[in-house]
Amino acid sequence: MLLLSLVVLSTTGYGWGKVSQLDSGLRGNIDINNERDSPDGATDILLIGNDSRTDAQGNPLPDEVLRKLRASEGGGHLTDTMILLRIPDNGKRARAVSFPRDTMVDMGEFGENKLNSALNRKRVAKREELEAQGITDEKKLNRLSEKAGKEFLMETIEDFAGVTIEHYAEVNLLGFYKLTEVVGGVKVCLKNAVDDPYSGADFSAGVHTLSKGDALAFVRQRHGLPRGDLDRIARQQVFMSGLAEKMLSAGMLSNPGKLNDLFKALQDSITLDKNWDVLSFAKQMQGMAAGDIKFYTIPVEMNGPSSGLRADPDEVKRFVDNLLLSQRKREQARQDAEQAEELRADTEVNVYNASGVSGLAGRVLEDLAEKGFDSGVAANAESMMSDSVVRYTSGTERAAKLAASDLGGVPVEAGEDVAAGTVSVYLGDDYTGPGTRRFTGEGAVRLDGTALAQDSETEPSTGKQPITAGGVRCVN
Repeated sequence: MLLLSLVVLSTTGYGWGKVSQLDSGLRGNIDINNERDSPDGATDILLIGNDSRTDAQGNPLPDEVLRKLRASEGGGHLTDTMILLRIPDNGKRARAVSFPRDTMVDMGEFGENKLNSALNRKRVAKREELEAQGITDEKKLNRLSEKAGKEFLMETIEDFAGVTIEHYAEVNLLGFYKLTEVVGGVKVCLKNAVDDPYSGADFSAGVHTLSKGDALAFVRQRHGLPRGDLDRIARQQVFMSGLAEKMLSAGMLSNPGKLNDLFKALQDSITLDKNWDVLSFAKQMQGMAAGDIKFYTIPVEMNGPSSGLRADPDEVKRFVDNLLLSQRKREQARQDAEQAEELRADTEVNVYNASGVSGLAGRVLEDLAEKGFDSGVAANAESMMSDSVVRYTSGTERAAKLAASDLGGVPVEAGEDVAAGTVSVYLGDDYTGPGTRRFTGEGAVRLDGTALAQDSETEPSTGKQPITAGGVRCVN
């Protein structure tokens, strides 16, 4: 919601003036060292949904407001919603990864516990430490202990996911309520009817447009769902996707009244780290579109109803790394593919049939020409060979490797009899690649990196494509 609010506000002259005022209005007590910047060309942000019954300034919410939120006076220090957001320097897209609240993680001094308890465990320990030092001022105790808790949560996720977090943002229940009211509700879809007294979620199956208390009930329900908190995360993700689409719509961008309401809602709901330059961040985000925001969940396994979720830290690190760097890999793959195309066009290939199979050299040469190589000669070799090989001369080794991969993985070697600027393919008895009757596939998979150009980002738990702001997906 913070990201999208900044995108919306920064795209209009009216909103831009408002963004400049947020630099001082949303500051919290988290002081992240600027030297933490990671060298990967992206900004990593930890987004927290806090169940606190206070506003962004720490003031207790009145009973009337709590009734609107459908929340009791309990709660206050559990972080049941934790999302890692990565945004590249060009600001054109975002990848959001949810961390289930019940994931068991190593917390060092506190042992292994559920992730959502990290902040409160450190908060309590720090408060006891400060009281032992003789500090009695309640405001100071709250400020310093909460600061320690938030920093500990951030460090815990950094260790668990193998990332470096540059910024911290937190939204409370009141903020969520107000922001959904500003946009006029978000469209969602339920597979089945639900009636949950714990969250207040009471909805029929099908499509609904939810805001305020109904929206909170929708994203907070976990009792009575087939996968518990994992289904709740899916709800949060589809809701944020719908929110993205709604906030980036023309109706929001062109309405000064709504923009002003949005600004007020932000001030009441969002807390940022002290070093976050909101103005620069908003400028970075101006190219963002709703479809460029995708949501994922780390790979976890159910471990019984009361013992939390299990996650392999090494697997989580690989998933987060592969997912958040996938766009860079695809961009590099496209560059490699373009270079490979140019290299094929600049290289003449000659094919020699050393297998005794009639017409094989001509068929293989045609196939390589279709791949983009400059056609040379197709002829029989002077003698039969049992092993196929692609031979190259100075300057054509990479082209030879491309031809070898196009033919299904034929070995390559330097050859003294290969003309400058060419490669020579010798087809032996072992050849089973393109051009043979035994070959029945769609063609060899290239090994030059072009396969990486496909979008392989999928949810590890379901194998489905990630949730995006491009439509309404029905969920449990």
